[in-house]
Amino acid sequence: MTKLLEKAIAKARELPDDEQDSIAVMVLSMASDDTAVPVDDETRAAILEGLAQARRGEFVPDAEIEALWKRHGA
Repeated sequence: MTKLLEKAIAKARELPDDEQDSIAVMVLSMASDDTAVPVDDETRAAILEGLAQARRGEFVPDAEIEALWKRHGA
């Protein structure tokens, strides 16, 4: 394992369980030969709602995004 991947995993361990699971899904999907990741109905509904919000121009204010990055050390 590379030092960068070790650092990323150490940082991910500090996050809440649900965020760790999201990261795990992303890493597994990138490391897998499978191109599709199964999505449950709740997740599918959330994705579709997010896309609908984007089409309506409903985005999170910049100040909230900046606060998010600050909370997560970026």
